Amino acid sequence: MANSMSEMLRQDMQCEGLLECFHDLKEIDKNVFKLLNETDQPLTVDEIADEIDRERSTAYRSVQRLLQVGFIQKEQINYEQGGYYHVYRPRDADEITQEMQRMLNDWYAKMGQLIQEFETKYESQDATVPSIEG
Repeated sequence: MANSMSEMLRQDMQCEGLLECFHDLKEIDKNVFKLLNETDQPLTVDEIADEIDRERSTAYRSVQRLLQVGFIQKEQINYEQGGYYHVYRPRDADEITQEMQRMLNDWYAKMGQLIQEFETKYESQDATVPSIEG
């Protein structure tokens, strides 16, 4: 990922880059998210691990990161004889999109405030710096 905004603007980003840009997700997280979106049925962590050819613990950590940022949801499936297991599915793309738009708007407002503070701080210093010519 790019370290500065100017580097990010020069990159040829794909839409999946939003996962990394907004939430600092890893490549494996993007792969799990893509897998869940391409699958008709929700998947268990074991099924995800098999599909991405990784250890169960690695798949589980990725699923936890995706849950934490709200890109996927967890469902409990109960066995008839007792017990249960969890499956995972992507959240609605419209909901995720709206949340990213809100986050972008918040970021934009915060950056605008910081730019204004920068201008105010350094504009007032320009007025107090003595001239070399004087």
